[in-house]
Amino acid sequence: MDDIKDWLLLLRLPAITCIQLQRLLNVFGSPAGILRAQAKELRHAGLGQEMIHHLQDSECQSIEKDITWLNHPEHYFIPFTDDRYPVRLKEIPEPPPVLFVKGNPETLSSIQLGIVGSRNPSHTGKQNARMFAGKMAQLGITVTSGLASGIDYFSHAGALDHNGRTIAVLGNGPDLIYPRHHAGLAERIASDGAVISEFVPGTPPLAMNFPRRNRIISGLSVGILVVEAAHKSGSLITAKHALEQGREVFAVPGSIHNPLARGCHSLIKQGAKLVESYEDILEELNINIRCVEKPACKSEPDRRLYLDTDHKLLLQYITDDPVSIDELVSYTGLTVAAVSSMLLTLEIQGVIAEAAGGCYTKRMMPI
Repeated sequence: MDDIKDWLLLLRLPAITCIQLQRLLNVFGSPAGILRAQAKELRHAGLGQEMIHHLQDSECQSIEKDITWLNHPEHYFIPFTDDRYPVRLKEIPEPPPVLFVKGNPETLSSIQLGIVGSRNPSHTGKQNARMFAGKMAQLGITVTSGLASGIDYFSHAGALDHNGRTIAVLGNGPDLIYPRHHAGLAERIASDGAVISEFVPGTPPLAMNFPRRNRIISGLSVGILVVEAAHKSGSLITAKHALEQGREVFAVPGSIHNPLARGCHSLIKQGAKLVESYEDILEELNINIRCVEKPACKSEPDRRLYLDTDHKLLLQYITDDPVSIDELVSYTGLTVAAVSSMLLTLEIQGVIAEAAGGCYTKRMMPI
């Protein structure tokens, strides 16, 4: 706990940057070493007099709020030096010195796709976010986003709809949920995934925090999918971070008359991968569908499909002729939610294919 307290004292210093803190750790070896250093040593390490004064008075910093938060179950403090700190995030130019985590810290090292976009998306944008997130979740890929309204919300929800894992990166302290009406969503995310922040408890959701939040979303991920974004959008900042960090950038195209498609079109012009289906993402990332986040794959995978009664009933009405979800609901008597979920499963398995107008056709006969 003493080591954690030393970290917290450093984090509470006003105006200290990630780069300064990393430089100090390189020189003095540990938070305790920094706090014990003499003024002359700190000056030699490149700190100005004001920061030296704050360091020498660091015991005056209140960390009670931080300790209170950390004393709750499933709350974790993961500094850069911790083995649980995600390797992928360590590689970015300015990694956060620490992460406050609520949930499952092991999720941080899973294969992740960041999904971001407009806070005020179209109906199609919402559907696309939910669909892509759901398909990634079904494949065992963690969906990472920023818990904001709009595309972020539907990305998290899409993963949860299919019992997948998702990570929410906050632009404020870990004890606050912004926007507040996403508190229930945050609880669901933390149940198997994680809600994380680099900011100390009590930090408000200031505008300047969100670009910093965005670099973590991209830093944790193997790639970023921009679903819908205006020409000047915060999502483009995340894409910019991704490019700087050597991550893949994907963009969903839209109508030339839709202002929310212009950001995606701009990214595509700059070399982002145009995405029409989840296969486009997997192909670019060279991810083996059968092996993603699953137990060890067999050398000869079992290709037989074992379908329950409802899936077999649904398949009776999917032929070579396109059929809509509404028609399938009418034919089978199943709910829209049930049909949608089963269609997603069957499409992932290669049994059916999506046709124009949101319809489906048969692709292969199950064995």
